[in-house]
Amino acid sequence: MKTIRLREGKDRSLLRRHPWVFHSSIAKGGADAGETVRVEAADGRFLAWGAFSPSSLIRVRAWSFVETDKIDAAHFERRVQRAVALRTRLPVASNGVRLVHGEADGLPGLVVDRYGELLCAQFGSAGTERWKAVIADALLAATGCERLFERSDSGSRGLEGLPAVAGWLRGSGATEATITEHDWQLTLDVAEGHKTGFYLDQRDNRALLGRWVRHFGCQGVLNCYSYTGGFSVAALAGGAAHVTSVDSSAPALARVQAHVALNGFDAARSTVVDADVNQFLRDALKSGARYDCIVLDPPKFAPTAAHAERAARAYKDINRLALRLLEPGGLLFTFSCSGGIGAELFHKIVAGAGLDAEVNAAILQRLEASCDHPTTIEFPEGEYLKGLALLKAAA
Repeated sequence: MKTIRLREGKDRSLLRRHPWVFHSSIAKGGADAGETVRVEAADGRFLAWGAFSPSSLIRVRAWSFVETDKIDAAHFERRVQRAVALRTRLPVASNGVRLVHGEADGLPGLVVDRYGELLCAQFGSAGTERWKAVIADALLAATGCERLFERSDSGSRGLEGLPAVAGWLRGSGATEATITEHDWQLTLDVAEGHKTGFYLDQRDNRALLGRWVRHFGCQGVLNCYSYTGGFSVAALAGGAAHVTSVDSSAPALARVQAHVALNGFDAARSTVVDADVNQFLRDALKSGARYDCIVLDPPKFAPTAAHAERAARAYKDINRLALRLLEPGGLLFTFSCSGGIGAELFHKIVAGAGLDAEVNAAILQRLEASCDHPTTIEFPEGEYLKGLALLKAAA
């Protein structure tokens, strides 16, 4: 077993069971991509077993902090079984479930979603790539599913020195799936959709939107960065008279309309707009348009803290425009999925947007990912999705 020795004083994060070791913390040692290494403090004390990644700034991702653990096939089988078992205990109102959530499940770099009887996985680290076959078999054994599609095609793979990969890992067949979420149905394609095909992390927030729309009697709803219209369906289910969904993907917007029909809503209650959201908001403001409810669920503006300043300007701009477009007493659901933007900073950004828009708003609720996307106390970086449900002050 190869050994990684840390610099003096660089053992604190591992002693707190934080699973990352950055390249600047290492005094000496190396290994092949994905190879398991023993991580030691400067004085030789054992700290962790981890997967080495020679290409990444995160040079080691910890598998275990127990010295007697053996990192073998049985280790990964147990981790997968434990992750799947946890999800059976959670109150998830859907057959679309996040089964493995990376570091939170002791499997750094691995994401696995279940859509009915179809699994979709992203292997985003050198360690999970090395153990891919074992993990794939363990997933099928733990779930009873027979098909597993791989979507390891995100840009983060390049940071690990890994090529983009997409295709069937186990089984074959259609890549489309239909899931039931709360009281409605939604479709996806694991081969073509974003990430693993769908955004399961917003499941509970979609249901919450529907409830608030019904409570406040919102009639006109604007869903920005709508993707395939999960929030649009939720708003219609909550009694909205009309929902406008804006996205820059024509295929996604086509699926919005398909979802409206699938759930039995009148097509006249839904309009889709293929446009840049920022420009749409500016044009809507100039035209005098107003909405009772607006959803802002943009893509990741700040993948790391280094991008935070530029991302903050982008978040502030769209929130300023949205707050101005809202009717007095209107509802704003606004989100950031950027890991480089913490919840406190996001709150400050939205507050600044309110000042610039010369409006005030009450925070009804703070929003986060669904419970099958857990954040552990050792790894706060896992709290990537944060949001606010705001009620604009009445005139």
